[in-house]
Amino acid sequence: MSKTGLLQTVRAAGLDEKEAELYLAGLRLGAAPAAAYAAATGFNRVTAYNYLEALTRRAIFTVERLSRGRQYAPVQPDALALEARKNADAFHRALPELRSMQRGAHRQPHVRFYAGWEGVRRVYEDTLTAGSDILNFANSATIRRFWPTYDEEYVAERVKRKIQLRGIAPDDEAGRAVHGQDRKTLREIRLVPAHDFDFNNEISIYDDKVAISSFGETEADLFGVIIESREVAETQRQIFAMAWRYAGKQRKR
Repeated sequence: MSKTGLLQTVRAAGLDEKEAELYLAGLRLGAAPAAAYAAATGFNRVTAYNYLEALTRRAIFTVERLSRGRQYAPVQPDALALEARKNADAFHRALPELRSMQRGAHRQPHVRFYAGWEGVRRVYEDTLTAGSDILNFANSATIRRFWPTYDEEYVAERVKRKIQLRGIAPDDEAGRAVHGQDRKTLREIRLVPAHDFDFNNEISIYDDKVAISSFGETEADLFGVIIESREVAETQRQIFAMAWRYAGKQRKR
């Protein structure tokens, strides 16, 4: 991983940029005086000392007093990982309150457009923030053609986050294969005749959002859209409920 990537990872534990740089420097230096940290990071000695003292008070660093001064050492990465998990857990606990703040009466509908394959990936990543079940119209074969590791990456992460999905898909070989894995993937798929319903894009409804991923013949044709609107999402939920009933009747035949 690049230095930038490592810095971002370390900052997930609640460190700012300078603190993260000092922590990474400490992993390389071991127990060392503030002057050594200043030299390793390019900070001036006073800045390094003040930051190290603050990190010591937060138990991110330990300090050893020697006759020739003080030496600082970072805690083990495993301990820092625990801090990162605590921060993530605290954020997830606060999500309902944060969402309620965002859904105030003053909030305006918002539309985001994403181009290309990376844009479509961004749309899928956003669905993993869902606090509700995901309601989904999709072609099981299409997404896997563009994303061969879709099940190992996206589906596995959705299951890890315990996000349930109900979906409607064409009754073809890919659709039947996906349907057969429903129980272990927190998913319920209903199949509809492929000759009548061969979806070329995917629609996901969750929270107050409707996400659309459109697929063409090449990656240049791909794009994604996320519409944030309580009214639009609620209408789409009603449309899905109607289609879900129809799909259930098809299944009983």
